[in-house]
Amino acid sequence: MIAPKKIFGTDGVRGTANVEPVTAETALKLGRAAGYVFKNLESQSRGRGKHKIVIGKDTRLSGYMLENAISAGILSMGVDVLFIGPLPTPGVAYVTRSLRADAGIVITASHNPYDDNGIKFFRADGYKLDDRVEARIEELVFGGDVESLRPKASEVGKAVRIDDALGRYIEYAKASFPRGMTLEGMRIVVDCAHGAAYKSTPCVLRELGAQVIVYGNQPDGTNINKDCGSMHPEQMCQKVREHGAQLGIAHDGDADRVLLCDETGTLIDGDDIMAIAGLDMLERGSLAHKTLVSTVMSNAGLDKAIESKGGKMLRTPVGDKNVIDEMLRHGYSFGGEQSGHMIFGEHSTTGDGLVCALQILQIMKAKERPLSKLAKCWTRYPQLVTNVKVREKKPFEQMNGVLQLVASAEAEVKPSGGRVLLRYSGTEPKARLLIEGPDAVALERLSESICDAIRKQVGA
Repeated sequence: MIAPKKIFGTDGVRGTANVEPVTAETALKLGRAAGYVFKNLESQSRGRGKHKIVIGKDTRLSGYMLENAISAGILSMGVDVLFIGPLPTPGVAYVTRSLRADAGIVITASHNPYDDNGIKFFRADGYKLDDRVEARIEELVFGGDVESLRPKASEVGKAVRIDDALGRYIEYAKASFPRGMTLEGMRIVVDCAHGAAYKSTPCVLRELGAQVIVYGNQPDGTNINKDCGSMHPEQMCQKVREHGAQLGIAHDGDADRVLLCDETGTLIDGDDIMAIAGLDMLERGSLAHKTLVSTVMSNAGLDKAIESKGGKMLRTPVGDKNVIDEMLRHGYSFGGEQSGHMIFGEHSTTGDGLVCALQILQIMKAKERPLSKLAKCWTRYPQLVTNVKVREKKPFEQMNGVLQLVASAEAEVKPSGGRVLLRYSGTEPKARLLIEGPDAVALERLSESICDAIRKQVGA
């Protein structure tokens, strides 16, 4: 039996731009399939008239090609297109809801280099697609049935550009910050990664009263994520020290994640953010079911911090979609990833780096404490994460000695509360190894032996 073809990965369609599946030809087919599926999910459009789909993007050069190709496919199925231009992924999700569109699409490869690109879909309510809808779109892309379903020429869709999408997102983000509270007197460094947040984040912070020093805000189509942003936060940390700022904010290319920096120039990652915000929400009684949702990558010290205040941690597989699905399934209000995807359910339907930064700023202002002091609310276990570039994702059980080395490492670190996690990235050709334990030197030794075995067999 032949397995069905797949183009959706863990977070939409992603790959090298102009190489399958991220080509104009496949984007056209995706547009046709998506147009048909969303048109038929609900017979009545959410707005008046024809069904409509929002299309946003980040700042990659290939975004122009994919935007036009996917919109042509949508229009050919009798569905209107609303172009909103460069906007953070959470902004596309919000504007999809705000404009009462039937779906949203964002063209981005998130934190990947500029020569990659991707296509992500949102439902009408701003949440990512469920597997059933993705499977139906894939089926139409590869099956060709959609070719016979095209409407008549008089029924094709039309495309319009929405000029106020950025303004809508800016007002939405500001609304997540307490009314009456300002950022006056605060100096903040922002690194926008030459990505989708190059206008929105500096604008919101300035409108709330902060003095903002901006880097990574001159996108040229090829410099997104290059030596800047949350993939290279050392620049943010250096600039915070240089400018004597109280906070640093670094986004990735589509700004659905954020890393922070305290006033001393020390990096504050997603686990720190979850500890600070999670404990504050427990204290205020706003953490639904007293539960924080995170992934298997988060540090074990986070569990101890939350549990010490009467809360509990729930872990999911890696991926913000898994975190969001768990939050929706059980009504949890806050979750995130160590990498900086944070979902504040009261405000967002997906990871939102700007909204997250505003929640931490709110805590700093309310408690009148610098971020360095807030970050001392928990103790991090020594943790080592190593990425190994691979030429193929061969199952680990088929590699000589790899799982035996993993078992040996687990036997060494588990008695003291440590753990070992080996997996492949869902978005990049990399094997990721996480080891936690009390002895940092031992972690280095164990990690090197496992990674060396992987490199010798499938290393790129």
